[in-house]
Amino acid sequence: MDSTAPLITGRRGQARSGVVLAVASGAAFLAMLDATVANLAVADLRHDFPGVAIGDLSWVITIYAITFAALLAPGGRLADVVGRRALLAAGAALFTTMSIVAAAAPSLGVLLIARGLQGAGAAAMIPASLAVVLADTPPERRAAAIGVWSAASALAAAAGPVLGGVLVDVAGWRSVFLITIPAGLALMAGTQVLPMPGVRTGDRGRLPDLVGVALLAAGVGALALGVSRAEVWGWGDRRTLTCLAGGLLALAVVLLRSRTHAAPAVEVGLWRSRMFALANLASLIYGAVLFSWLLVGILYITQVWGYSPLQAGLSVAPGAVIAAVVALRAGPVVARLGPRPVVVGGLLTVAGAAVWVRAAMGDDPAFLSLWLPISIPLGIGMGAVATGMSAAAALAVGPRQFAAGVGLNQAARAVGGALGVAAMATILRGTDPGAAASYRGVYLMCTILLAAAAVASCGLKGATR
Repeated sequence: MDSTAPLITGRRGQARSGVVLAVASGAAFLAMLDATVANLAVADLRHDFPGVAIGDLSWVITIYAITFAALLAPGGRLADVVGRRALLAAGAALFTTMSIVAAAAPSLGVLLIARGLQGAGAAAMIPASLAVVLADTPPERRAAAIGVWSAASALAAAAGPVLGGVLVDVAGWRSVFLITIPAGLALMAGTQVLPMPGVRTGDRGRLPDLVGVALLAAGVGALALGVSRAEVWGWGDRRTLTCLAGGLLALAVVLLRSRTHAAPAVEVGLWRSRMFALANLASLIYGAVLFSWLLVGILYITQVWGYSPLQAGLSVAPGAVIAAVVALRAGPVVARLGPRPVVVGGLLTVAGAAVWVRAAMGDDPAFLSLWLPISIPLGIGMGAVATGMSAAAALAVGPRQFAAGVGLNQAARAVGGALGVAAMATILRGTDPGAAASYRGVYLMCTILLAAAAVASCGLKGATR
């Protein structure tokens, strides 16, 4: 009896860890799915809102990214206060409710509000979900667990365009929000069977600084608005300068408050770790690439090549599938070699893909000669970066700071994403949406940013042990 007890305990522990990892990965999948599935809805929205410029319609993506970015960092602290499981369940409930509202939105304004609150729900789910996994996983298996969690996001990137393409083709843009409702309900049920209770950390009993959270959201939103409207208002216009200066000032105040506040909106103390600070910087830059790349590719093949939403979804699926597989397999590599070679190699691979597509893109469809071949390096690079960056940030903090560390790192990527999409809208404004030349500027931006992220990532540790 005594000799078999450790074996039973081990099997039960593995089963419990499997349940926790499945639910947490489901949360990551859902948050990313709604970001990618909505990319195909943007083009279709023009039919219901014909008087709105496509750059303005891209705010359906941007508003999600803004609230997601602003609430990820304080979401990490909130997870430590109310419990990781409780916050995960609440985030899933808000996300699912807003999916219903978005699907039924009678106007663009209501849709934007729903999308913003969806981002808030996703911001609650992400740090809580990975923090639950890391707290329940032995140190030697954490890099592999991060790989599974990251692969779920990459898999959502594969499923999103395909599902979005089918749904938009058959039932219109509203259906892309309906599809997340069953997944949200399943996730809500999953949180209730988690064997791990929502624990509180004794010395983190205060709610995040609400003033700081509000300033963080306002700052990111003002910067995104200023960048996206600069071509309309003019870079020297008072409104543009007010948005940019006001956004930077708000973010500066948040950082100053966070240095002395008992429950800061941003855990600036974590930046004392050089590895964590560099991982955040690289995530910020890469986020601008990731979010803008996912959207500009859809716009290019639908507006220039004339692909239907279904064709567009199937076209981007191969790269995303490759990314999911690579993200899953990158965990053991990170555990053995450390995050630096994985992240730097992945970033440079994606940069090479950006140079390739910018040089070869044309007005005539070229799926077999351009789009499919380029999916291979693109998927490999993005999959490696997804796992490597998450691992670099998570492994740079202690177990008691998992939620806050994950939240801050994902916030950096989301802030970059919001600004990247806004910058993309500025580059595309006033150009001919049916000409390939209009999109080359976005890929040039991506190439430059990828090189900068690779430079920042060179400072990451070469090994985790």
